[in-house]
Amino acid sequence: MTEFVKMHGLGNDFILIDCLKEPLPENKLPELAQEWCRRNFGIGADGLILVLPSKVGHFRMRIFNPDGSEAEMCGNGIRCFAKYVYERGITKQTSLKVETLAGIIQPKLRVKSGKVESIKVDMGQPGLLRSQIPMKGEDTKVIREKLKVLGEKREITCVSMGNPHCVLFVNRLEFFPVEQTGSAIENHQFFPQRTNVEFVQVKSPNEIKARVWERGVGETLACGTGACASLVAGVLTKKTDHKATVHLLGGDLLVEWRKDNKHVYLTGPAAEVFVGNI
Repeated sequence: MTEFVKMHGLGNDFILIDCLKEPLPENKLPELAQEWCRRNFGIGADGLILVLPSKVGHFRMRIFNPDGSEAEMCGNGIRCFAKYVYERGITKQTSLKVETLAGIIQPKLRVKSGKVESIKVDMGQPGLLRSQIPMKGEDTKVIREKLKVLGEKREITCVSMGNPHCVLFVNRLEFFPVEQTGSAIENHQFFPQRTNVEFVQVKSPNEIKARVWERGVGETLACGTGACASLVAGVLTKKTDHKATVHLLGGDLLVEWRKDNKHVYLTGPAAEVFVGNI
């Protein structure tokens, strides 16, 4: 039997497992992610997150998508991760260094009466070149570039937040064919490792709405790295300020791309749903 905790960040939900002392079998991780994340037949989640020891940080985080693929990073996931290790007494630190495939990510916890109220995450500097995303073509920035999708040319801006993102700005978000277009762009030949896709409607320079099609998952209620990529793309296209509230289907995140150190900061909540054994 394996104990797990079900958590979510604005409805983007995860299965968290403590692997500090007893790691799960490496060769079975993709299979377990597929089985456990499967809705109606498993626990049901947008991802499986493992808490592991690290030689370069306080902890190491690994995250697997419901299709069994491993993701580099997850903004909502790392907030759940930080809340998990603090509230379970695994650490007393409120400023953490977490090793991920995207490098060291640094969440800072705001704690009241022993409970984590919100988490501010230093997401690092965004990658803007094709080689960083990655995306095929000459190694330049992808800002307002045309991409042919389903017979139509769509204007895209691409960003890496440790994982790939392709951002489209739209006029009427509620009527946009997110599933059809998101799936087509995720698997487009220009993205050798596939990509996450954000559909963004600008309400004002400091307020945007976004829907996210996540690579290996489908549309989710929220995506932390997607919210960050949306803000960065907004700045690059001169549609937003450097700090904005991002309204997602599951709730709001505050994102800031600082001019001084060029790091992106993500602030939002995380919540525990239930504990179980499988």
